[in-house]
Amino acid sequence: MTLTELYSAIEGNYDEVLNRMRREQMITKFVIKFLNDTSFDLLVKSIADKDTEKAFMAAHTLKGICQNLSFERLSKSTEKITEALRNGQIEEAITLLPQVEEDYKLTSENILIFSQSQEA
Repeated sequence: MTLTELYSAIEGNYDEVLNRMRREQMITKFVIKFLNDTSFDLLVKSIADKDTEKAFMAAHTLKGICQNLSFERLSKSTEKITEALRNGQIEEAITLLPQVEEDYKLTSENILIFSQSQEA
């Protein structure tokens, strides 16, 4: 899988991230590092615990990473949940979480495939 194929599979914006980071090597480095980020796990746990403050911080961090890497689909769903949490709407966040989970799964699974193709 190429980097452009990855961005297509996850509904990201390859041209935007290339314009920002300038080199495919840099993009590849940070895309693969995304798999080690714990923001998503913290978001899920914090929502389960109904800890709005921690959930907001995790969602905000995840949103920022997605925006920097131009992961458009995941960025949109994390933006919605971030705003709900910013406004203290934990019940709304609970209803938005399944979409974030779906988008995160799509993104992380494709990044894993991409990272394995880089090792080959």
